[in-house]
Amino acid sequence: MELVQSNIAMREDNSFIMLTHLSQLLSYMTGFGGFIVPLILWLTKKDDIIGLDEHGKSIINFQLSLLVYIVIGIPGILLFGLGILLLIFAAIIGFVLPIVNAIRAHNGESPSYFATIRFLK
Repeated sequence: MELVQSNIAMREDNSFIMLTHLSQLLSYMTGFGGFIVPLILWLTKKDDIIGLDEHGKSIINFQLSLLVYIVIGIPGILLFGLGILLLIFAAIIGFVLPIVNAIRAHNGESPSYFATIRFLK
């Protein structure tokens, strides 16, 4: 049995990684797509672009964490309105952190999403 090793040239494309981070903002413009588009971009190009796997995992972890916060926050509204604070927090970090990490990605730095549950490692 012979093992054939394919040499796939990976390229560095910080602009594509930046676009992947910014695609999370589609949820604010269209109401959907903030999870699906980065997932598709990550799954199709993670083996072709250097660093996209790390950034893609952090984006998916962040989006899943936001979903958990929203699911907890909606019934939390009934508890003296405390869920409103959680929803406002999720909306603010869901808008600001993709922009900050897009800039970090364009500069070649690692992503940094705080308040994120690590689903993918």
